[in-house]
Amino acid sequence: MSKYDYDVIIIGAGPSGIFTALEMIKSKSTKKIAIIEKGSSVNKRSCPKQKTNKCMNCKPYCHITTGFSGAGAFSDGKLSLSYEVGGELPNLIGADAAQELIDYTDKMYLEFGADTKIEGIGNPDKVKAIRKKAIKSGLKLVDCPIRHLGTEKAHTLYGAIEEFLHQNGVELILNTDCSDIIIEGETCTGVVIEEKTGKRILTAENIVIATGRKGADWLERVCREHNIAHRPGTVDIGVRVEVRNEIMEEVNEVLYESKLIGYPAPFKNKVRTFCQNPGGFVSQENYDNGLAVVNGHSYKGTKSHNTNLAILVSHNFTHPFNQPIAYAQKVGELTNMLANGQILVQRFGDILEGKRTWEKELNHSNVRPTIPDAVAGDITAAMPYRAMVNIINFIHAVDNVVPGFASPETLLYSPELKFYSNCVKLDHQLNTNIKGLFCLGDSSGWTRGLMMASVMGVLCGRRLK
Repeated sequence: MSKYDYDVIIIGAGPSGIFTALEMIKSKSTKKIAIIEKGSSVNKRSCPKQKTNKCMNCKPYCHITTGFSGAGAFSDGKLSLSYEVGGELPNLIGADAAQELIDYTDKMYLEFGADTKIEGIGNPDKVKAIRKKAIKSGLKLVDCPIRHLGTEKAHTLYGAIEEFLHQNGVELILNTDCSDIIIEGETCTGVVIEEKTGKRILTAENIVIATGRKGADWLERVCREHNIAHRPGTVDIGVRVEVRNEIMEEVNEVLYESKLIGYPAPFKNKVRTFCQNPGGFVSQENYDNGLAVVNGHSYKGTKSHNTNLAILVSHNFTHPFNQPIAYAQKVGELTNMLANGQILVQRFGDILEGKRTWEKELNHSNVRPTIPDAVAGDITAAMPYRAMVNIINFIHAVDNVVPGFASPETLLYSPELKFYSNCVKLDHQLNTNIKGLFCLGDSSGWTRGLMMASVMGVLCGRRLK
């Protein structure tokens, strides 16, 4: 009889944790697996804002960001099918291996009902023309094939995966917070969970941390307290941009998602577009500390008159500063303060004129906000100067690729923040410096987004089977 309660305990039921268990089952593993998730089952997750048109600050956590499948169940549900998109994992395992894993993982998504249509392929001449404009503007175009699940379809797909894991013996410990891990000597032997009756320790031969961006600050603390080898990671600070579909029409039809990267003067920070949603809706997500951040959704069946996308400025800090997540949170807190806890929106023309935006001006614009409770104001009062200059110059560069993108009526929402944990040091088999401990997905600092996080889970599942 094993001295452990489980063979594998996975902390977090986001894509990387889910696909770790899924691959183990697909590999006919007989190991005893448990997934600990602080949120609810997919089918019990719902956001009241669809009825109230106002964020209700749900307690004890936001259903959009927390629960089985993580934020994936309520995101726009785009699977990037190229190793060039999704983080630094290819640097760890190699580009060819990463692409093979993407192709394999994509088939798994198809098995659970993903749309068979691939966006962004079949128009090489039009892509070439868009790339030519990007090059002239000092930007790099990454034309990545996209499989779009859609927000409502992602909900159904991950529900099917949850049921599959349950039927195949994976113990889903939902609505349960994991407060810490147990390390004896140089080996991780268990976790501490919080129950109504108090703390309880669960033990396992292998512990997998897969807490996603929402759990990045938690993992940062765990790494610091338990001497898990890591280095300061990247944090992205930016805005979500919303324009009329007519402005983005060509790019939407040819690429679906235009992934543009630039290093605008004078600071030369990396600036990129992310999560483009044709006909989509701007949304709000709330973190456990009360921080409200902006995001974007795109449904299969319901479309708006607008396209939204994120513009993110990457910040990489050097010694002696080692709190990038706390820095980004402070930026978000200042913005939330200006908007009384809501999302702040401002017209691009008003930013250039040095004035705030008023609600009556939004009502007269061609671009009407798709998030009903956004507060008109001045995002430059909270956004760091370096980030704001990068965003403004990047928008002007994109305007050369997509004429009208820098229109005075273009809307900018803040704060758009992407928290990635201090990057955990791993070898090519995903081992940390602590025996029996693995760190995956966006919380590890190695991935960005649904597909690459899922891929890292598959890799870990093969390692642990």
